[in-house]
Amino acid sequence: HEQVGAMRNIISHYFDGHDVNINSEIINNVKDADRLYIIGCGTSYNAGLVGRNYFEKWAGIPTEVHLASEFAYNVPLLSKKPMFIFLSQSGETADLRAVLTKLRSVNADYKFLVLTNVDASTLSRECDYTLLLHAGPEIAVASTKAYTAQITVMAVLAEVLRRTKGRPQTFDMSHELAVIASAIEGVLDEKSVVKELVDQNLLDTANAFYIGRHLDYYVAMEAALKLKEISYVQTESFAAGELKHGTIALIEEGTPVIALLSEPVVASHTRGNIEEVKARGAKTMVIAMEGSEREGDDIVLPKVQMELAPILSVVVTQLIAYYTSLGKGLDVDKPRNLAKSV
Repeated sequence: HEQVGAMRNIISHYFDGHDVNINSEIINNVKDADRLYIIGCGTSYNAGLVGRNYFEKWAGIPTEVHLASEFAYNVPLLSKKPMFIFLSQSGETADLRAVLTKLRSVNADYKFLVLTNVDASTLSRECDYTLLLHAGPEIAVASTKAYTAQITVMAVLAEVLRRTKGRPQTFDMSHELAVIASAIEGVLDEKSVVKELVDQNLLDTANAFYIGRHLDYYVAMEAALKLKEISYVQTESFAAGELKHGTIALIEEGTPVIALLSEPVVASHTRGNIEEVKARGAKTMVIAMEGSEREGDDIVLPKVQMELAPILSVVVTQLIAYYTSLGKGLDVDKPRNLAKSV
C-alpha cells in the first residue's frame, strides 16, 4: 500500500519539471561504459531483468544481469569499459559486498553505482555512487515497494541517458510514472477481487505456476518468488513459450496457472499457452492489461505505458501472495527461515 507514496517520492526527488535530477558524474560514467553489469540477489535480481530492457532499448547500452552469489566466484569475461550497478534494498547485502571486493582486486579503476533504500549503508559508503530509492523503511521480509522503486529509478536513469545520447522517446517519463501511481491506487481499491480469486484457487493447492512472455515473464519470476516465500506454495515461473519444451508435464487436474498479459504483441501467443494448460486440467487465472484483455479475464489492469507495465502488474501478484499467506493463517511479514536488513 505504500508503493503509491514511494512512486510519488521518486518523481518528486528525481524530476524538476521536465528535467531529471541525477548527478552528472553518474550520468557520464554510465553513458561512457561499453557494457553495464546489473548485479543483485532475489527480488533485486528480478528487478534488474526489467531494468536491463530500459538500458538497452532506451539508452542503447548493452546490459547483463547477474546473481551476486554466482558472480563473486565465477566472474564472466568483462568488457573493456564496464560499469557495475548494484541493486540492494538494505545496502548491506553480503553477496554484493563480496562482488565489490572481488572486482576491486581485479581493477581498482572500476566504477560502482548502488541503488539502495538506505542512505549511508555499507554499499552506499563503499561504492563510488549512490541513487536512493526513496521508498521509506520496508520492514516486512518479502520485498515489495523496494522492487517497484528499483525498477522506477532504473527507468529514470535510463531516461536521462537516453536524453543525453539524443535517442528518441515516445512518452513523457514523469507523467507516465504519475499515471502508474494512480493506477496502483486503483488496483489497491479493488483488492477484494484479488482476495476472491485467491480464496477460490490457491488456498488448498501445494503448487502453482506463473507464465508470461518478455517483460511479463520477468514479473512472473518475481510473482512466483513472492508466493513461495510467504505462503509456502511451491511456485515456479516459466516463459510461456517454453511450456511445451517439458514443463507442461507438471500440469495436472486443478493445478493453478496464473498468466500475465500486458503486451498486445505477445498476448495472443500467451493465450494459446493458456488454452494448452487448460486442456490438461489447469485452473487458469488471467491478469491482463487494457488493450490485451478479453471477456472472461479475471483481472483487467488500467492501461499504462507498456514498458513500465511491470511496476503496476506486479502489485496484483503481491496481493495474491499476501491473501494466500493470510488465508493459510501464516505470518505475512515474517516468513519462516528468512530475515532481512532494513
